[in-house]
Amino acid sequence: MARQKGIIKLKGAIGDISFYKSKDGYLAREKGGVEASRIANDPAFARTRENGAEFGHSASAGKLLRDAVRVLGKNASDNRVTARLTKIMSQIKNLDEANERGERSVAEGLLLDAGKALLKGFNFNVNAVMGSVLYAPYGVDIDTGKIRIESLITQEEINYPPGATHVIFKSGFAVVDFENGNSAMTCSDPVCMEINGEVDSLTVIPEEIPQMEGTKFILFCIEFVQEVNRINYSLKNGAYNVLAIVEVV
Repeated sequence: MARQKGIIKLKGAIGDISFYKSKDGYLAREKGGVEASRIANDPAFARTRENGAEFGHSASAGKLLRDAVRVLGKNASDNRVTARLTKIMSQIKNLDEANERGERSVAEGLLLDAGKALLKGFNFNVNAVMGSVLYAPYGVDIDTGKIRIESLITQEEINYPPGATHVIFKSGFAVVDFENGNSAMTCSDPVCMEINGEVDSLTVIPEEIPQMEGTKFILFCIEFVQEVNRINYSLKNGAYNVLAIVEVV
């Protein structure tokens, strides 16, 4: 792989060289590799097929979780969240000791405490992890999804972006059935505070718990807005917005 330089950037193929644009810029690489039909049928590529099947499963599991929490995460995710979540799902899949190589699943891995621990604390926005934005301690009720901060002084215990006048707190309770590909999530009402505000306690709790089988996730979301004439405007700055998995059951 080589990086393209110069004023004119190419896309497409010239001879055996492919030119394309990625998140890392304009790149070029030489064509090559084994034919797809051989990989699909040759016994020599059995391990390759197994790796491919398990990678695809891990990627699908990550997408299922991202889709389940999308309503909370649309303003609080980074451009590498897909790759980061796929990597963790692959690690969880590796914990499956019930199935043979090539058939291991995320659902089996999440039956173990070690699997749940890999997702607890996951931040959908690596640029704004919970601990770098919220300095106050909080408690989580795993039965209801309630998140409570006993006292909060926003100017001292919130790392807020320039221009923000208010901070919004929300929680979510998601249930994801990784075996059957189903999910459901409910969210709390938002709690909005002024940046220079102070409260004795703050509580966000989802309206209800989704009634389905699967792995349960409790999520905590923090977003920043600017109020102008009593209307809240998004800052369009994802660097400070937080969405984190704070408990996995």
